[in-house]
Amino acid sequence: MILWIASYPKSGNTWLRALISTYYYSKDGVFEDTLLKQIDQFPTRKYFKDFKFDKKKAADTCRLWLPVQEKINTENTLKFFKTHNVFGKVNNYDFTNSQNSAGCLYVVRDPRNVFTSVKNHYQLNDEQALEWMVNEKNFIYNVQNFDENGFSDFQFISSWSTNYKSWKVQKKVPIKLIKYEDLLNKTYEVFFEIIEFINKTINNNEKIDKIKLKNTLKSTTFDTLKKKEMQKGFSEAVTTNKDAEKKISFFHLGPKNDWRKMLNEKLKLKLNKAFEKDLKELSYL
Repeated sequence: MILWIASYPKSGNTWLRALISTYYYSKDGVFEDTLLKQIDQFPTRKYFKDFKFDKKKAADTCRLWLPVQEKINTENTLKFFKTHNVFGKVNNYDFTNSQNSAGCLYVVRDPRNVFTSVKNHYQLNDEQALEWMVNEKNFIYNVQNFDENGFSDFQFISSWSTNYKSWKVQKKVPIKLIKYEDLLNKTYEVFFEIIEFINKTINNNEKIDKIKLKNTLKSTTFDTLKKKEMQKGFSEAVTTNKDAEKKISFFHLGPKNDWRKMLNEKLKLKLNKAFEKDLKELSYL
């Protein structure tokens, strides 16, 4: 069965994957970049290689989402997958269902801080970034390998609000909603709860290894990950639009990403208005 680690882009998904992959797939709770490969992204082209689809047609893989997941689940093992896709239908095809999914961890982050990360990662200006986040028809794919892969990595992310609510309101699979800010400020407590949720969801009765848990937290702090990226690079960093040899820092600001200090008053008002209902619901306002 599949256990999803879902989020809107730039919401802390990679950090949570680092935590989970280190705790479940390392021997001693010490993070290495290679551990992230234990938690792959879905959809990606390699999972569709035995299926026929038009890689030049943006949403053609949607009809294969469930058949591909059924094939993955024939291995009869737990699979963690990262996704930015919404929960629901695209072109009348379900992204997933209860037959293929054991549960979901959904990471939500204050959209005003997501805004600044989206700007950096996708190299957008203020107007473009806001438009990107409120676009109900927004989707992403692997731009850099488009000539080879086409739209085979297509993910329908919709808007920040729709993405968050699509997973929150669904009743088909068990879900644990995680606020990025809580994970940041109460890392031990929140990650302990995450492990409890995972173990309960997959019927794992093993006692939580607190020593390994502490090692995991120590080796996956933002400063530690940023230092590793500066020394050795980071596998998921992307190149800039202007220079194919220069990569954008993946671990950019982390805890220092504070919209209160980084945004002007006009932009703050725009973001508050755009996301007002959800900001109140999540106690961000």
